[in-house]
Amino acid sequence: MYENLKKQLFELKSNRIFEFAVIAVIIISALEIGAKTYDLPGFLNTALLGLDWFITVFFVVEISIRFIADHDKKNFFKNGWNVFDTLVVVVSLIPINDSELALLARLVRIFRVLRMISIIPELRTLITSLLKALPQMGYVVLLMFIIFYIYAAVGSYLFADINPFLWENIAVSMLTLFRVMTFEDWTDVQYETMEVYPWSWLFYMTFIFLTAFAFLNMVIGIVVNVMDKESQAEAEELRQQLEEEQGPEPTMRELQDEIRELKTLLQGQQAQINQHSARETSE
Repeated sequence: MYENLKKQLFELKSNRIFEFAVIAVIIISALEIGAKTYDLPGFLNTALLGLDWFITVFFVVEISIRFIADHDKKNFFKNGWNVFDTLVVVVSLIPINDSELALLARLVRIFRVLRMISIIPELRTLITSLLKALPQMGYVVLLMFIIFYIYAAVGSYLFADINPFLWENIAVSMLTLFRVMTFEDWTDVQYETMEVYPWSWLFYMTFIFLTAFAFLNMVIGIVVNVMDKESQAEAEELRQQLEEEQGPEPTMRELQDEIRELKTLLQGQQAQINQHSARETSE
């Protein structure tokens, strides 16, 4: 009976309508959280409270279905997304009216929106790729920090007398350079220093080229490369699953052997037909 229930729940979990229902409830949960930020009449607050309990119960049922339908329950919580979903659902059971834990309960309900990532495979691939790209991006960030530090030191020495508010020390200079890198009114900073040092445009042009163009393209290249590898890995995993379910694909030699057997079988059947026709003719 348990196996029958497990099979039915697995079919339910794999059903597209059920997946769309989960996504719809997550969207409703996000809208419900946003609605609570407004001053609403009492009856609407009561309705939202009832809706919150419905969403919480729905998520408890949904995570239970996923757990029961899973074929490998020992490794269910080895999946980070399953752990995240379970924690969000469990902590969501904390009553909002509890004064000591009300803030925690409200914050966790906000994070229920993130469950959209665990439901949609494409979003999971994107987040996984970003996390795997972090170690490689760390070296790019380190190199960018070195460039920031050098340019901030030069800017502090050269431009501190022009505008101490922007170039007083190396820390403030780095904040100013971040403003330049993000193109936030950076021309005002440049023209101010060019009145004293006409060649200072070269300082800003080289800095923008290194940070906003070169390093940004490096980061994009790393993320795209990791996403491509992640997509290939998922495709390979799917292919292996299909092979396990359907068996390995036949090789060329096996296909040739099967064709020979079919030819031999057809020739045998044709010979029998010819013999039968010859007998009927003789009779």
